[in-house]
Amino acid sequence: MGFSGISSSIILPTEGIIGIALKMYVVESKGGAIACMLLALFFLGTWPAVMTLLERRGRLPQHTYLDYSITNLLAAVIIAFTFGEIGKSTHEAPNFLTQLSQLSDNWPSVMFAMAGGVVLSLGNLSTQYAWAFVGLSVTEVITASITVVIGTTLNYFLDDKINNAKILFPGVGCFLIAVCLASAVHSSNAADNRAKLNCLSNDDKFQSVFCRATDISTSREAFPEKERRAKFGTAGFLVELENRRAIKVFGKSTIIGLAITFFAGICFSLFSPAFNLASNDQWHTLKIGVPKLVVYTAFFWFSVSCFVLAIILNVTFLYHPVLDLPRSSLKAYINDWNGRGWAFFAGLLCGFGNGLQFMGGQAAGYAAADAVQALPLVSTFWGILLFGEYRKSSRRTYVFLASMLLMFVAAVAVLMASAGHRK
Repeated sequence: MGFSGISSSIILPTEGIIGIALKMYVVESKGGAIACMLLALFFLGTWPAVMTLLERRGRLPQHTYLDYSITNLLAAVIIAFTFGEIGKSTHEAPNFLTQLSQLSDNWPSVMFAMAGGVVLSLGNLSTQYAWAFVGLSVTEVITASITVVIGTTLNYFLDDKINNAKILFPGVGCFLIAVCLASAVHSSNAADNRAKLNCLSNDDKFQSVFCRATDISTSREAFPEKERRAKFGTAGFLVELENRRAIKVFGKSTIIGLAITFFAGICFSLFSPAFNLASNDQWHTLKIGVPKLVVYTAFFWFSVSCFVLAIILNVTFLYHPVLDLPRSSLKAYINDWNGRGWAFFAGLLCGFGNGLQFMGGQAAGYAAADAVQALPLVSTFWGILLFGEYRKSSRRTYVFLASMLLMFVAAVAVLMASAGHRK
């Protein structure tokens, strides 16, 4: 990947691989940026599946999100004290600890970074409830597509149009089409589920199937074969899922889930432009001579605000839950170790994924870095493999699903092809 490192006397001849200079390591080449984006894509597409697994196994989302928030912040701290401290600090690119001491000068950029963390936290918090209503795949597609349509457009202009507009905006159009197809997938799959459940009596639908808790940490999928009485995709499986999961969805309007999903998408569309403003100061809020926030410092402040808001909201939801969830407490949360390791793992995946996205965006433009919103490709894979989504659905649902994924692949390929190079 393209980095700039420690000694100005050594420059490797291969263009865009590794340049060594008197400053910290930063991604510089288009190839390095794309590598960061692809790795971020896998991380950001996997952590929602882990969170969904825990909810479907009955763990309260408030408990899961509190655990996730701790390691999400930890990932930013690790990045700051590794990449942000390697190499000699300069005036133009101070290292992490040096820039922390400059808060009185660079606070406007810090505020932009923290604003980005706030909207990301709101979006992530919303999606953990939306997953229960509309499924992992559709939630990720809709939120990612809204993020690209709005966020990419904002980033294109903030980055002084370094991305190729003739390539970039057709890619945005493909994402917009993917939103429409995702809605069609959800509508068709919901109709399939209603048809399955109509075969059961009301007593069967709400009969408690599971009466004991199981150990999440030893399970390789949401419903191990030995603990399932019904096959994936059947009406019986839907009943088992409803009785076991934390968020009950039977009898609730799917409009609630779609509304939460679209709200999350709006939040996600704003966090990357806010981070862009924090690290590049396009609005000239810093005084002359004050260095811009390096990506690692901006990501640290971004993650701090994300963490603080997540703690405040989820502690509140412990005592004042939403969507008819049971009331909990801090004591109950501290004592709930069932699945905590998975929640910590999800936080690390998300934290490192976001960090890699920003590292790539700083090099190739944040509009192109929004290609990581292809994460539904990964989430859909996990949704089908772990949770049996779309099993035994109608042919119509499968046609919509395949069309949605193909459109998504095309959108991501086009968006990455638009990548530029920040001077």
